[in-house]
Amino acid sequence: MNVNTAGSAPARGSLRARAINGSLARVVNPAFRITNLGSPQIISAMRPVVNQTLNLFSPVPPGTRTEPVRTRGDDGQVRGEWVWGPRVGQRRVADTTVIYYLHGSGYVICSPRTHRGLVSRLSRRTDCVAFSLDYRLAPEHRFPAAGDDTVRGYRWLLDQGYRAENIVVAGDSAGGHLAMDLLAANQAAGRPQPRAMVLFSPLMDPTFGLALAREARGEKDPIIAARSARRILDMYTAGAPANHPRMTVSLHPADDLPATLIQVGAREVMADDARFLHASLVAAGARSHLQQWPDQGHVFQMFPMLTPESSQAVSDAARFIRSVA
Repeated sequence: MNVNTAGSAPARGSLRARAINGSLARVVNPAFRITNLGSPQIISAMRPVVNQTLNLFSPVPPGTRTEPVRTRGDDGQVRGEWVWGPRVGQRRVADTTVIYYLHGSGYVICSPRTHRGLVSRLSRRTDCVAFSLDYRLAPEHRFPAAGDDTVRGYRWLLDQGYRAENIVVAGDSAGGHLAMDLLAANQAAGRPQPRAMVLFSPLMDPTFGLALAREARGEKDPIIAARSARRILDMYTAGAPANHPRMTVSLHPADDLPATLIQVGAREVMADDARFLHASLVAAGARSHLQQWPDQGHVFQMFPMLTPESSQAVSDAARFIRSVA
């Protein structure tokens, strides 16, 4: 199913994307499977290498400006960075749209720095400033630390004078799960919800049940093995029950839910998470739009050097943001 309001995904992926996915499937995926990625020591050792690799393949556009944030919110620290894409005016006022970006990578790696290129491209194409949250990571900080930081960051934006109707939440992978946790927290507290959401390859099921079932049907991600990914995520969830309301977020027709665009690579491990989230939003009465990009992998939007679809998908996301802002 392809449901699009902001451009159309092609019927097949580009030759470049298919060739790269084939190479990754032969080289990276087996290494991912046999490495003991569930070890905190391995994660700590891998972080600098993974982050540097992402910085290499997700370059920051020239002319990008950033400003670090280290401040106190109403009940703890808020960390992150403001990002202005090239030629985006330095505006931070209540009547302009701000993108609140939540990076992914299993709650254990990455940061605003690794995602600065993607956030800058999104900022440039929307002409909006972005605030990219630097939430606490596992295994040093366990569930629900990242979710608490996300809610605190949203409240901080409101305290800065931004109105909820001018906030667009965007995120990838685990950032999608954080976005849903934020909606549930806002609903419970009676806080106004953001204007819209843009989610790239969102995680919806932190037990990885959907991903494991997908693998059992023979549908394999070219890079990520579901069981290994679940071991990584277990370092954050730390035995929290799957039915915990902040683990498995439920949506209800009475909820005030923002318009949402979901983009997912059709080959990736979390493809069924995206479909399930889209169906859940629609069932709850929200306006949700799902784009499934053939022959694309997990968060392909980050990598314009690897796949031409990356640029098109970010442009589609920007058009969606402009259409609802």
